Amino acid sequence: MHTNQLIHETSPYLLQHAHNPVSWYPWGDEALQKAKNEDKLLLISVGYSACHWCHVMEHESFENEEVAQLMNAHFICVKVDREERPDVDQIYMEAVQMLTGRGGWPLNCFALPDGRPVWGGTYFPKAQWMAVLQQLAELNANGKDKLLQQAEGLTKGIQQLEIPVANTDVTPNIYQAVQKSSTRFDEQHGGFESAPKFPMPVALKLIHQTAVMEEDKQLLSFVHLTLNRMASSGIYDQAGGGFARYSVDERWFAPHFEKMLYDNAQLIALYSQAYKASHDELYKRIVLESIAFVKRELTSPEGIFYSALDADSEGEEGLFYVWEYSELKTLLGDDEHFFRYFNITESGNWENGKNILHGDVTREAYARQYQLDPQHFDSHINTALEKLLKARKHRVRPGLDDKTLTSWNALMIAGLCEAYQAFGEEAHLQMAESAMKYLLDQVRQTDGSLLRTTKNGVSKITAFLDDYALMLDALISLYEVTFNEAYLHTAKELSDYTIGEFYNATAQVFYYTAKSGEQLIARKTDVQDNVIPSSVGSMANNLIRLHQLFHLPEYEAIAKGLIARMTKTAEEHSTYYAQWALLAYLQDKRQELVIAGGMAAAYRKELQQHLRPGAIYAGSVDGVSKLALLQDRFKAGATLIYKCQNKTCELPVEKPSALR
Repeated sequence: MHTNQLIHETSPYLLQHAHNPVSWYPWGDEALQKAKNEDKLLLISVGYSACHWCHVMEHESFENEEVAQLMNAHFICVKVDREERPDVDQIYMEAVQMLTGRGGWPLNCFALPDGRPVWGGTYFPKAQWMAVLQQLAELNANGKDKLLQQAEGLTKGIQQLEIPVANTDVTPNIYQAVQKSSTRFDEQHGGFESAPKFPMPVALKLIHQTAVMEEDKQLLSFVHLTLNRMASSGIYDQAGGGFARYSVDERWFAPHFEKMLYDNAQLIALYSQAYKASHDELYKRIVLESIAFVKRELTSPEGIFYSALDADSEGEEGLFYVWEYSELKTLLGDDEHFFRYFNITESGNWENGKNILHGDVTREAYARQYQLDPQHFDSHINTALEKLLKARKHRVRPGLDDKTLTSWNALMIAGLCEAYQAFGEEAHLQMAESAMKYLLDQVRQTDGSLLRTTKNGVSKITAFLDDYALMLDALISLYEVTFNEAYLHTAKELSDYTIGEFYNATAQVFYYTAKSGEQLIARKTDVQDNVIPSSVGSMANNLIRLHQLFHLPEYEAIAKGLIARMTKTAEEHSTYYAQWALLAYLQDKRQELVIAGGMAAAYRKELQQHLRPGAIYAGSVDGVSKLALLQDRFKAGATLIYKCQNKTCELPVEKPSALR
């Protein structure tokens, strides 16, 4: 059996390649120095453990002796887990997008020994891959001038910062921009545009919160359509809870079956917020089932959260999740409404005679269509699905990516806080606090820095801006649901560290990498929202919230400067810069809800059951808080609730119901 340098790594993705005949190296000085010494191009191959086409290319090419021989002879081959090293992925993804107009994973990029990219692409079938290898090897031997010229052009493009100059000439209308974004809406199935279709929770949050604030029934209808269709369709694991990463079709029917922590964390938050505004029991069920999935399948014994479940099991995509007609008949008998609701057919509704459980409408709509009692039908479906989940436990499970990422754990903690606000389940708060305790004990270092990834009790890799920004968001969120000021003081310390390491006051930008971290060929920023919110946008939001709580004008100035630079772009492309659009929209609408007195915890729970975009909560039961926002707020024998906005407070009220 072959063994390469990846055998010493902790990343499940890198370990998957540790016995390839390719002489893989992890990203690092050893590989780069070897490329310089041997005058070879770097072959940088980036993927992640749950990536289906990464597995396909590995099987076709990287496990093939002939292909490996060609790779080893002419290149220094470097494997990168994009989830561990998003900074490396970001640079070479941008190079490939500049070269080909598109990107994705697997990502394969060739670079000079100093790391400057020269050519690349995504997935290559074996024959095409071998031709590419031969052409690049020939160019390195006889066309170095061409490679150098290409590298200089690509590197110059990569080094340009994406953040625009502030435009203060025009007063933006974000609400109008959100309304105009409806040209991207799929009004039939929900979601954005056509296949493949991703949930995009950052964009949905923007639309939902502006719709609630503006009482826009049309926008709300689109959000509810999207949430309902996703919850009822194949992208949601009907038997086990939790969402797959995306749907390959426009109907949310056939998922790409990998399940990622970051998707489920954000969708738990989004469905919790939707429940707060609508009290739709469907949204509550989805949140509770999704949290149960995370607890059952993505939670470590220490209480932190694993990264992902693979799409494949037994070498076949989706095999763990799909059903044969005969199997369902054996388990459920002649359950007419179950088979009809989930579109089960004897010949299968998907590939190879298999069935994906998917409904075309919500359970409630189906029950009404067939004149069934909705509660009875819902209970009946749940009982049947419990049987399927029990039977599924005997199948070969998909691969688990059991590394822990600081940023994704922080997203999950914040999602649990949203669920706790909506439903008051103490178990959700306990999960959140347990995970945060582990991160603060294990991931936070004595100098105030964070590490990005943890596995088997070992943490490593200097953290990136998303780790800090999302950790801050989680700490502030935990304070809001506990009024434990230790979380806030930790957040303040971490914010100061983040500004020192990542913020350039001259350029007025947060970089994605720390100044004390590894220096790559470019120091990039991260302003566009994608499946995960922009880390720079998250920092702007954190700084505003901390300013609201501590009164820190210097924080507010940094945040407002960033928002000013991004507002025009957010107005023009609101769903692609959704967090920035929401930040701009909420600038004059933010509130502080301050609760002081013995009933503070109870009143907090009552108030937080309602969606209040832009509100932040502060409070204390005993009057000993040193928080600026709580000074002179106490009155003996009473619990007072203050609502403040734009640095002005209304007279306090004594009951949550009296708050306008």
